[in-house]
Amino acid sequence: MSIKLIGAVFIVAGCILSGSAFSFTYKKEEKLLYDLAHALDYMSCDLEYRMSPLSDLCKKTSQQCDGVICDVFANLSAELEQQIAPDAKRCMDAVLDKTHNIPSSCKTILQELGVSLGQFGIDGQLRGLENVRNICNMKALSFTQNKDSKIRTYQTLGICGGAAITILLI
Repeated sequence: MSIKLIGAVFIVAGCILSGSAFSFTYKKEEKLLYDLAHALDYMSCDLEYRMSPLSDLCKKTSQQCDGVICDVFANLSAELEQQIAPDAKRCMDAVLDKTHNIPSSCKTILQELGVSLGQFGIDGQLRGLENVRNICNMKALSFTQNKDSKIRTYQTLGICGGAAITILLI
């Protein structure tokens, strides 16, 4: 009987940890979206007032943020500097292929950013950045609106799933 009890405790604990991991991933994705929105704000301001070249703009942006977003912009800057005739879309695609821990919501926004950078004059790039920033803000807002209930749901499902599996196995 004690082996079954120990197994039940491990199953419940594992399911609770799984629910907590889903909650953590949700919070992390929300933070990345807000970090990306901050980086896009910085890029717009820098581009509007300093008109920095694209590789320098990405390097400066990487210095203004942290984590995965910092890595993406630092790698994008390096990728732009290595190419003879840089194409921002191809460089962004290469960076995203090398970076594996980016959620899909951030990845699509970064791909859209790659399309809008370097294609037009300053006004066109600023409009493109504004559009990408609006998409990013809308996604971040959708994450924030139901955050507490989703996190509670993930945690509750972990507990209930663990209890259900334990009942079935005992």
